[in-house]
Amino acid sequence: MTIGKAVELLDAEVLSGNVDLNKEIETICGSDMMSDVLAFIKKNALLLTGLCNPQVIRTAEMLDIICIAFIRGKTPTEEMIRMAEECGIYIIKSNLPMYESCGRLYQERGF
Repeated sequence: MTIGKAVELLDAEVLSGNVDLNKEIETICGSDMMSDVLAFIKKNALLLTGLCNPQVIRTAEMLDIICIAFIRGKTPTEEMIRMAEECGIYIIKSNLPMYESCGRLYQERGF
């Protein structure tokens, strides 16, 4: 699945500049607990989270996560978006809840 397809499925807004919508996502993780993300995520992943603080960006940077989708209408600060862009992480935002976000992506899975 591409980032562009995920944006479409999540009815998401792209918050990062210069997003490569054709970049391939290898896996998807949905969690608000960064300890679970640290334990289970694989590289080239899309992270779905409602946790909206700079620690999410730092966790994503350590794990080679390529895109973070802030769900439930959470809006990251400009500083968080800048931090992510400096790390090469794309930021998108969706108003969907976690359950529906995961369901839409799972239904369309190509994994």
